[in-house]
Amino acid sequence: MGLDVRLSLGLLFLAIGALLALYGLFTMGSDLYAKSIGVNLNLIWGSIMMTLGLLAAWLGRKPK
Repeated sequence: MGLDVRLSLGLLFLAIGALLALYGLFTMGSDLYAKSIGVNLNLIWGSIMMTLGLLAAWLGRKPK
């Protein structure tokens, strides 16, 4: 079977991670992060999702 979801899921994680990281960048320093002790979780998790998305997309493009 030629079904490989690494590329499509990688691109999905990359897109959602980029949106989340951009939201974290644009809302940096606001009162939104008072509940999380001032930690910008949107930026952190967006960066993690982008990294995992890049890794999955890279692995999906490699020939078997």
